[in-house]
Amino acid sequence: MRVVIARFPFDLIKTEVQDAMKGIKPEPITGESVLIGSRHYPVKQVGEIITRQDRRDFSAGEVTRALTRLGFTCRSAPPATRTPLEEASAMLQAPAAPEWDSES
Repeated sequence: MRVVIARFPFDLIKTEVQDAMKGIKPEPITGESVLIGSRHYPVKQVGEIITRQDRRDFSAGEVTRALTRLGFTCRSAPPATRTPLEEASAMLQAPAAPEWDSES
């Protein structure tokens, strides 16, 4: 199937992508991911391998669209979670300022 990633056309087949990712260790997932075989890979990692281009040359959305068209299951970025420091800061926030009666 012909897909366009970073303004370049690629003729990809699902089995070619699967073969290209064999033996590749998935990087930690921080954004969008794709399920290839039984492993979840970051979309940008897969894009870099199948296109042989630098990750900065394409968006995760381009690769996600291409992989979805090929029949892969893609997931969006996990919801943002607070770090322990951010959680503690939120718990220590001062209460809202009182509203002053404008009639006084």
